[in-house]
Amino acid sequence: MKDDNFLNAHNARHMWHPMGHPGALQEKPPRVIKSADGSTITDLNGHSVVDGVGGLWCVNVGYSCQPIKDAIAAQVQELPYYSAFAGTTNAPAIELSYELREMFASDGMGRAFFTSGGSDAVETALRLARQYHKVRGDHGRTKFLSLKKGYHGTHFGGASVNGNNRFRINYEPLLPGCFHLPSPYPYRNPFGETDPARLAQLCAAAMVDEIEFQGADTIAAFIMEPIQGAGGVIVPHESFMGLMREICSRYGILMIADEVITGFGRTGDWSGSRHWGVQPDMMTMAKGITSGYFPFGACMVSDAVAEVFEQGDATDASIFHGYTYSAHPVGAAAALACIRESQRMAINENAAPRGTQLFEGLKALKDKHEMIGDVRGGHGLMAAVELVSDRDTKAPAAPETLTAVFNTAYEAGAMVRIGGNNLLMSPPLVITEQEITIILSALDEGLSAHGG
Repeated sequence: MKDDNFLNAHNARHMWHPMGHPGALQEKPPRVIKSADGSTITDLNGHSVVDGVGGLWCVNVGYSCQPIKDAIAAQVQELPYYSAFAGTTNAPAIELSYELREMFASDGMGRAFFTSGGSDAVETALRLARQYHKVRGDHGRTKFLSLKKGYHGTHFGGASVNGNNRFRINYEPLLPGCFHLPSPYPYRNPFGETDPARLAQLCAAAMVDEIEFQGADTIAAFIMEPIQGAGGVIVPHESFMGLMREICSRYGILMIADEVITGFGRTGDWSGSRHWGVQPDMMTMAKGITSGYFPFGACMVSDAVAEVFEQGDATDASIFHGYTYSAHPVGAAAALACIRESQRMAINENAAPRGTQLFEGLKALKDKHEMIGDVRGGHGLMAAVELVSDRDTKAPAAPETLTAVFNTAYEAGAMVRIGGNNLLMSPPLVITEQEITIILSALDEGLSAHGG
């Protein structure tokens, strides 16, 4: 490894980063994170902070899980790679498919298609949804419905169903036939409705209206996150996902639950769908499946969907879709070790009380700081504070204000994430009570220093 002087000299000079302006990052290079332990990360300058974003919603078991590291090392020695295209497979992938079926049996999931990450998993779900209807003879079902504020990755399919224009505008035109519905977002919605239960009903009515306008026999699937993550940790009313499930079933539309963030314990249960008592037709997974230790994902399908493919015509039902790294043996080994450690440590059980602690602490900060317009969370370790310049008008805070709060909080001991005019938090699920207190204290310092 090159020394620190080399790293500083070449930082952002030869590599473009996701979600940033290349020129701006050259002028102000990103922080170099050099090491990590538990829920703490340390940068090139030796400054250690609590990782309030868990890498990117993903390091559920923290950075010190030796069994995952050992599983990766052992698998690299035995079989570092082989293709899972027709005719070959590998032992870890077979075992993982069984473990996932067992883990998500109560969600109705029966089969797994392995991918390299969340965006791949969403792309897979969208393609399989269209193919499912074709196998059944419904060739006109090609359209997709999704929610505004939703995030479903960065492939053309995922970007097309994304409900945030930041991820769309520069890449349009995208996939045709994608339509976006109102989000169950009490703080900002087109109905002016602040009651979550009533808002859920209004959003459901809007979905029915859109289905009947488009024609139910033209719609393949509806995709949603059980709790919207990157869009601002928008927690729906407890009735919302069930309403969406009933509508999808009524009109013969597949329901895809994007569990890339909410899966593997983050909501306090092993899936976000289970949290609301809903069985979708497909689930997309990544992030927590390996806790970010290896790029890996999965699209899971229900037994009912699987039956259509497995009993379908050899031409129509054959899956001509996949990735070089589908069912990667090292990724599968990492996932097996991660799942076992997640269950052994019962990280979902820690996510619930620590999430409550974080949410209550953020609400206390709202009482103290006028620039906090809204606080969202309370269901596991997902939380957001929405910053405004005026509480009465809900005018978003200026981007430079969020950056200033973010930087001061970092210096005070916590990494958080900026998303629009939100500060987002999704720490490791092994985080301690004391570390949550550090995050809250660092945010308090950042808000106090910048007009809060």
